[in-house]
Amino acid sequence: MTALEFAVQDVAGALGARRVGADRVELCAALGSTGGLTPSIGTIEAVVGTGIPVHVLIRCRAGGFVYTDTDELAVMNADARAAVSAGASGLVVGALTPDHQVDVEGVRRVLDGIDDIELTFHRGIDQIRDRAAALETLIAGGMTRVLTSGGAATCAEGLDELAAMVDHAAGRIQIMAGGGITVGDIPALHRVGVSGIHLSARRVIADDGGPGGGGKSGHEQLDEELAGAAARQLLAVDRPNRQPPG
Repeated sequence: MTALEFAVQDVAGALGARRVGADRVELCAALGSTGGLTPSIGTIEAVVGTGIPVHVLIRCRAGGFVYTDTDELAVMNADARAAVSAGASGLVVGALTPDHQVDVEGVRRVLDGIDDIELTFHRGIDQIRDRAAALETLIAGGMTRVLTSGGAATCAEGLDELAAMVDHAAGRIQIMAGGGITVGDIPALHRVGVSGIHLSARRVIADDGGPGGGGKSGHEQLDEELAGAAARQLLAVDRPNRQPPG
């Protein structure tokens, strides 16, 4: 079965994902403006309370994934421990060395004291040139899956590399496609054998924060109609392995 995961930022998004039959959510904050940061502990607890499996993004700041400041790694370790204590069923992590390889020691420090939980290495892998070697490193480190566009701007553009990563992984680590996915991309992604489909399916709700509250950018939320369309498309190509929602 190909898993369906939505990136959400609040309880409403998690409930919408659950209604359309998603397998889990990746919970983050500031998704559109930063690519995602660690959400608050209150948000984690509330979203865990919806009953859908919650994988929490552990990322302390925007920008790249090279963490030379040990304080940043300590903060992410504290966030990871707090997320697990709040009931997260998985963590989404990643760190790179200055020459853009998997930072094994950095990841170890982020996950220090955490055992027996699903682990996803995030799209930092798309900045690594030799992704086959990176997969071997992540397999050796006990990572459950990687989230990747195949190193391209979108999964549609990275389809051949995604197929190559699936072949190289050979079932030893899950390859989850994520990055610019549209509903129409799902059949092709399913054909190359990815283990999961990850998308945000979000819309912007107009919400004027005034001169001191972020201007007129509004806020983002899961578009349940679009999420439902993605779920139906995956159901159509993933039969008989998948059951409809409800």
